[in-house]
Amino acid sequence: MRPFLIAASLLALALPLSACKRGDGQAPAPHAAPLAHVPAIAAVSQPADDNLNAVAWVQTSVEYRALSLQTYRAAADHLKAALKEPNWDALVPDERGNAATGLKPAVVMDVDETVLDNSPYQARLIRDGREYDEVSWDQWVAEKKARPLPGVVDFAKAANQMGVTVLYVSNRAVHLKEATLANLRQAGLPVADDSVFLGLGTVVEGCEQHGSEKNCRRRLAGQQYRVLMQFGDQIGDFVQVQVNTREGRDALYEEYADWFGERWWMLPNPTYGSWEPALFDNEWRQPREARREAKRNALDYAP
Repeated sequence: MRPFLIAASLLALALPLSACKRGDGQAPAPHAAPLAHVPAIAAVSQPADDNLNAVAWVQTSVEYRALSLQTYRAAADHLKAALKEPNWDALVPDERGNAATGLKPAVVMDVDETVLDNSPYQARLIRDGREYDEVSWDQWVAEKKARPLPGVVDFAKAANQMGVTVLYVSNRAVHLKEATLANLRQAGLPVADDSVFLGLGTVVEGCEQHGSEKNCRRRLAGQQYRVLMQFGDQIGDFVQVQVNTREGRDALYEEYADWFGERWWMLPNPTYGSWEPALFDNEWRQPREARREAKRNALDYAP
């Protein structure tokens, strides 16, 4: 999922002589060593690009391909059981405004980094020393060159053969609908008709859109379908994130942990996501170095 307006870069590259791991928000966590105690980071005069290791891993590692493949294979193994269970529903109760009994079955899939791989776009940003912007993103989408993630085409085709509609609930803007559907079709994904794409800006009567949250569009999907599974690369692809902080996100994970691997299926995405701004108070207007500093202060160097 690419968040609207703010889907820039990202997972920190392991800097020379030091390994990086994600931690808490802008101020140093209680268990994190003060920055002064980490001279290897402070001494780097030319910091590595935040996204280099992440994009290289996505594009070159067998581990990334294996994770994607095993996720979709495991989901396929669960799909028949979900289809047979009349009370099976992958929408949280707050987003199920009507009874699901008797509705047609569907799966809800995010597009970016869940179905389509946009790592070439990320690679171009690294090459050009740039961050995400809407103009370059729209140009990339218009190329229709994103490739499918490993395993997703086989899963989606199997679902389609079982009579399960594939819905694409995406934070791609509505004006990118035609290019997105064309890319999905070229990649071999089933697209029943144009209505299966619910992009950012989709009007849902009686539901107020908050930023790029997908709760209204999931509610719309639930009005017509019994949602058997959801697929995404961020927690907001499954449930509304009321407060995008480390604590708020952790609470959602704890509440719905049992749903992962049965109703919800998470794909790996180290290149961008709403986890990143949670580390610097969701304030993208800060200079890049200030954002990097907040992420450094979030690192856990062990107690």
